[in-house]
Amino acid sequence: MTLRLPDHWVWDIWLADDGEQYHLFFLRASRALHDPGRRHHRASIGHAVSRDLRAWELLPDALVAADHDDWDDLATWTGSVVRGPQKWMMYYTGVSRGEKGLIQRIGLATSDDLVTWHRHPANPVAEADARWYEKLDLTSWFDEAWRDPWVFADPGGDGWHMLVTARAATGPADGRGVIGHLRSHDMVSWEARPPLTEPSGFGHLEVPQVEIVDGRAVLVFSCMPGELGAERTERAGGVWTAPGASLLGPYDIRDQARLVQDRSLYSGRLIRDRDERWQLLGFVNHGDDGSFVGEVCDPIPVTYIPGRGLVEEGTHG
Repeated sequence: MTLRLPDHWVWDIWLADDGEQYHLFFLRASRALHDPGRRHHRASIGHAVSRDLRAWELLPDALVAADHDDWDDLATWTGSVVRGPQKWMMYYTGVSRGEKGLIQRIGLATSDDLVTWHRHPANPVAEADARWYEKLDLTSWFDEAWRDPWVFADPGGDGWHMLVTARAATGPADGRGVIGHLRSHDMVSWEARPPLTEPSGFGHLEVPQVEIVDGRAVLVFSCMPGELGAERTERAGGVWTAPGASLLGPYDIRDQARLVQDRSLYSGRLIRDRDERWQLLGFVNHGDDGSFVGEVCDPIPVTYIPGRGLVEEGTHG
C-alpha cells in the first residue's frame, strides 16, 4: 500500500516515531501544475501517520511557505524531526522569492504533538559557511546547496549534530558534493564545522542520514544520474550507502555502494519497525517510461552484511 495522493505529487520524506505511530513528513505539490518540474517552488510539508509503515492516514500539512518577504516565503523543503528536551523539533530547508530560490538555509519549527508546528523566532538557524562550503556561484553549480538537515544527539552526550547536503568550496565543480556538519548545545544556535566527507565525484549528496545498523555506522544518501561527476563510471542515480567508523565518520564516499537495486527509488530513509528490523522507505521517482511518479514506496527490509555493508535483504546471496 504505497502512499499516493490523487491530487498531489509526493517526494522527499522523513520520519519520526512517537512509540505508537510512525509520522511521515514529505514534500508535496499539486498535480494541477501539470509539469512536475515546477513542483519545487510550490512545495509544502505534508504529514501522514501509520502503525505499520504501510497503511497511511493523511493529516493536515505540517508547514507551508511563510508570508511575503521572509527567508522561506517561496517553499519549505526537506528536513528531519527529533525529540528535544521539551518539544519535538523539525529542522527544514527554506528558500525565498527574493533570491529566486537559489540560496538555501535551515530553519526550525517546534511542536508539542507532531501535528501543529510553529516556526522558531531565531530562524533561520543555519546557513553555509564560506570557510569550508561553496556559496552561490552560478558558474560552478545551479544553487547554493545547504539543505536536507539530519539532526541527532551526540553519541557521547555532548550536544547535537546536524548533517546537511552541501558542496565543498574547492575541487572539480561537478563533484564537490559533501556532507556538511554543524554542532549545537541548545538545538537553536548552530556552529558550522568542516564536512564529514571529501569531494568524491557527486555533485551533491542529498537527504543524508546516519544510523547504527547491526552495530555498524552507515551513511545513506541519494543522487540523481545527471548530478554525478564526470569521474564516476556509474551513471545511474538512486539511493547509496557508505560505511563509517562512527556516526560522525569518517565516511569514505569512494567506498559507497547502491543500497537498493530499484533505481527509480529516491530519498531513502531508514526506520526501525516494531520488530526492531531496519526498513528503508523512499519515494518512486520515475516509471518505466521515465515520467515522474511521486508516491511513497512500501518498506524495504535492509541489513548489514560484513564485507558488503548495508544491503537490501535477499540480495546478499
